[in-house]
Amino acid sequence: MTVPLLPAVEITTAPEPTHAVIWLHGLGADGHDFEPVVDEFDADRLPPTRFVFPHAPERAVTINAGYIMRAWYDIVSMDFSERREDPAGVLESAAQVEALIARENARGIPDERIVLAGFSQGGAIALHTGLRHPRRLAGILALSTYVPLADTLTAEVAEANRDVPIFMAHGQHDPVIPYAFGKKSGDLLMAAGYPLDWHGYRMEHSLCLDEIRDIESWLATVLMG
Repeated sequence: MTVPLLPAVEITTAPEPTHAVIWLHGLGADGHDFEPVVDEFDADRLPPTRFVFPHAPERAVTINAGYIMRAWYDIVSMDFSERREDPAGVLESAAQVEALIARENARGIPDERIVLAGFSQGGAIALHTGLRHPRRLAGILALSTYVPLADTLTAEVAEANRDVPIFMAHGQHDPVIPYAFGKKSGDLLMAAGYPLDWHGYRMEHSLCLDEIRDIESWLATVLMG
């Protein structure tokens, strides 16, 4: 079955991009949310890159009294001791991200030159999709987030991405997704042998300048390597 392509904002750092970063926003935001980050990067440190910022579909979100907003999946509980994410929504969004990867392939950018990135909910989908993607990616960038459907990862992991570089970052004062919860996912990935680059910052549920500089350095490494 063909998955419709999500609408997206696109920014290229140079003509004829050779690499791509597919960057997923957080709950209730849209693809414009992280547009300004591209201007913060030193384009001379990166190859010609297309940044793709898709808009998540609109859906009812249980923890927000069923209010309809852009979301990659429904969040059914505020309790971090149980599964919070709706599996059907996670799988639907993963299929939509796979369609975006396939479009980059069709535009001449192979999987090994593509980074999956995301913040909060978007980061969860980047992790879920990237760790299960059947062809090697350049890397996974996961900010202020966690591994969703963690209990299925061992059975579903893709060998092609067993050593994919992963950058995870989290605010030490995050009131939305607790730092300890995000770190637990980082520890899970490290225990499974993934080459994880973990960063904690003195911030809440957001990005900070030090984090942006570290992301730039990491992107330069995985895209230019």
